[in-house]
Amino acid sequence: MTVGVRFRTPLLRYFRFQGEPPPLEAYVVVRTGRGLEVGRVRTPPRKAKEEGEVVRLATKEDLDKAARLRARAEEVGFYLRARLKEEGISAKILGCDLTLDGRHLSVHYAAAERVNLRRFSRELSQRYGVRVEFVAEGPREEARYLGALGACGMESCCSTWLQGFAQVSIKLARDQQLPLNPEKISGPCGRLLCCLTYEHPVYQELLKELPKKNARVCTKAGLCGKVQKVNPLKGTVELLLEEGKTVEVDKEDLA
Repeated sequence: MTVGVRFRTPLLRYFRFQGEPPPLEAYVVVRTGRGLEVGRVRTPPRKAKEEGEVVRLATKEDLDKAARLRARAEEVGFYLRARLKEEGISAKILGCDLTLDGRHLSVHYAAAERVNLRRFSRELSQRYGVRVEFVAEGPREEARYLGALGACGMESCCSTWLQGFAQVSIKLARDQQLPLNPEKISGPCGRLLCCLTYEHPVYQELLKELPKKNARVCTKAGLCGKVQKVNPLKGTVELLLEEGKTVEVDKEDLA
């Protein structure tokens, strides 16, 4: 059995444990592929693909050390941002993380164009005495790290609870009759809104009961025309009649 542990972002990683499960919201020391790290338990025990093991409940000494290491990692981030500016490199440092032994540094960054930051590895290693790993993040991951407000006025899903990014296509916006204006259907990351996927299954079911756009249909009253618009939530279609008039017809009135 495992428990879900959260670190810097909302993304959960699962770790096996021995004996009694650690309590919810408890801080624990876990062994990852990088070394020992401190995280917080956010799920009860469950079966999941594990990424390591829970070593122990975090002590006050562990938490104090983790806080000092976070401050040190922020210092590295400030230094690296200054160096990138000096070199004219367009990359955004999203965050730096040190393992509990202070030896392994992960640098998460985003860049609009492909950049090579590995040449700074030796410089950082010599200056701070750490082994450096650079991790490139995409636009959605960048929003997850930095946090933002969504169109709904709430904090973005990716920076609060979302565990993965679904494939989002423009078809979802079309099915939901949304304006195909990038500013209206894009999130803070500049990509299509993740929330387009939330209600789409409902729209798919509603659309099954309606004719497709541009189909030629007739009503029970004998009116015939071409479907100009489909309104899945209202359960109606707008027909363009032969004489050029447009009428809205309920699905129950279609022949």
